[in-house]
Amino acid sequence: MMKKTRVMIIGLLTMFWHLVKGQTDRQVDLCIYGATSAGVIAAYTASQAGKSVLLIDPGTRVGGLSSGGLGQTDIGNKYVVTGLALDFYRKMGKHYGSFEQWIFEPKVAESIFKDYLVHANTPMLMGHRLVAVKTDNRSIKTISLLPSEHRDGKKITVAAKIFMDCSYEGDLMAKAGVSYHVGRESNSTYGETINGVQLLDGHQFPEGVDPYKIKGDPQSGILWGINTEPLKQNGTGDAKVQAYNYRITLTNVPENRIEITKPDNYDATNYELLKRQKEIQPWKSIQDVFIWSLMPNGKTDINNRNGFSTDMIGMNWRYPEADYFERKEIIKAHEDYTKGLLYFVANDISVPEAIRSEFKKWGYPKDEYPDNSHWSPQLYIREARRMIADVVMTQDHCQGRELVSDGVGYAAYTMDSHNCDRVIVNGTVKNEGNVEVGGFSPFPISYRAIVPKKEEIDNLVVPVCLSASHIAFGSIRMEPVFMVLGQSGAVAACEAIDNKIAIQDVDIKRVEKILRDNPKADGRKADYIIHVDDKDQVMLKGAWHKSSKKGYGMSYQEADNDLSAVARFAPGKDFTAGKYKLYSYFPKTAESAESGKFIIHTGKTRIGKDINFKEVHIMGQTTSTWVALGEYEFEKGSNKPYVEIMSSGKGVMAANALLWVPVTDQN
Repeated sequence: MMKKTRVMIIGLLTMFWHLVKGQTDRQVDLCIYGATSAGVIAAYTASQAGKSVLLIDPGTRVGGLSSGGLGQTDIGNKYVVTGLALDFYRKMGKHYGSFEQWIFEPKVAESIFKDYLVHANTPMLMGHRLVAVKTDNRSIKTISLLPSEHRDGKKITVAAKIFMDCSYEGDLMAKAGVSYHVGRESNSTYGETINGVQLLDGHQFPEGVDPYKIKGDPQSGILWGINTEPLKQNGTGDAKVQAYNYRITLTNVPENRIEITKPDNYDATNYELLKRQKEIQPWKSIQDVFIWSLMPNGKTDINNRNGFSTDMIGMNWRYPEADYFERKEIIKAHEDYTKGLLYFVANDISVPEAIRSEFKKWGYPKDEYPDNSHWSPQLYIREARRMIADVVMTQDHCQGRELVSDGVGYAAYTMDSHNCDRVIVNGTVKNEGNVEVGGFSPFPISYRAIVPKKEEIDNLVVPVCLSASHIAFGSIRMEPVFMVLGQSGAVAACEAIDNKIAIQDVDIKRVEKILRDNPKADGRKADYIIHVDDKDQVMLKGAWHKSSKKGYGMSYQEADNDLSAVARFAPGKDFTAGKYKLYSYFPKTAESAESGKFIIHTGKTRIGKDINFKEVHIMGQTTSTWVALGEYEFEKGSNKPYVEIMSSGKGVMAANALLWVPVTDQN
């Protein structure tokens, strides 16, 4: 009888709890919407910290663009890739038999992201889209979800202490009432010079491409893909969004290849502009129209190139504010266009036979995207909504004229915008909106740029659709950076939960310490790194001079043909004795020495190591890499360990950074 009474009481309390909570179906510490690379890393971070987490996505694949075809990683500067983002690329390296791997197959990326979630026992709710957000007193209380392919039905309600919007679209942020912007600000908005309308030369048509169906006859109508609105003055703001495309995975391995066939809704006239471009710029190779990057095992990561390519310019402007079903239509149009372009190049008689024959060696890979007819389910959403928070990252931040003090990640990529529009200028076709301005050092991204204004919502983190101008977002919007910000945001969320405070009130110094002490989120021993600018740990002898060329971090030191030049890197008191794999960073230039000598003092023994830099193979979008110096047992004692870099006296020797990686790192 007592047992039955107890059961009744528990049942009544449970019913009362549900009534109070408004029939909440799930309740967790942290709810993450968007299983992008940032979402997966955030979920792993918080799960490892002991928080209950739910990861939600409208689709069925984890990893976003990183598992959706972008295997040619946009790095910028490896200095910005830290924590679990770096761990991801090292796991990739372990798969391919290297230290770090920056080019990879989609299926391998997906498997690594899945392993993170399995290891952390993170619950997921895939195939569900956000339909409503309930807020009260500036906090998100619950969100409501429906199965993605259903317009109505029984909703699932999720309550959480902190929410994260890790989607590429910013849907949770928008439905919560957070301020945001879509499109390009004018230059005057934030005092910039390369925002807004920009008619420049990048990825542009040659002079003389006629826009009319019958050349020279405006009465015949406009070719497909051209906007007839008049071009506005450079720097003018608008609601136009830079073009989306697919990062296309093909293979030339016959046993793994599926033929490229005519897609749905194929219309050869959609590619008339490509014909006309090639009449003026005749075909030389496939690379004339595509950035054709090779991935492991005979695969590709294909990107947009020149005036007419994989970017479907001007066809995505409605996407950021569209609902799920209109987005599906836009995505399908992009898929049809892209598959049509591939079919056109392989089959249209206007394409030279040699190009067609070469193209037909490629096809869709049988072992990629098997649940989506071997086509990526992830359209490259380069930009959608962007939050407007207390700090808006701008061109000044990118170029170092303004510096934030609460950085939770770095960016370093070129300020990059793909074209936003295709217009008629002086009777010819021109693309508008492409901007590529780089040449700056890594810059910190403010914590205040990934959380909303406190007066709007106090329990939301937005590491993807963060607060940045259009052109600054073009530098920040890289997958490794999104992963870093996802991890930082998750650490901040855990701090807010533990201290029962608003997300804006989190102690950033505390977040920095956690990221520094536990960068892999699971207690694994941290790397030990010394940069040449760390004056307390580096001693330079001889004629060294600072170089601002592309290396690791802001700069590095060079010695030119100086046999007396020595750079000694000595770990400090915070160094932990143990077995490490040792690496030196090699920023390769045309003037680089062909070989270098290293002295490794382990604290017990002194070992010489000669490196032939001609044998160092650098892959991906970078001109520099870590060079392995071997595995050593380092000790602490009266004879402190150190590593010396010595010039060969022939060519330029670089002293950039030394890295001690625990041998247990990827065990």
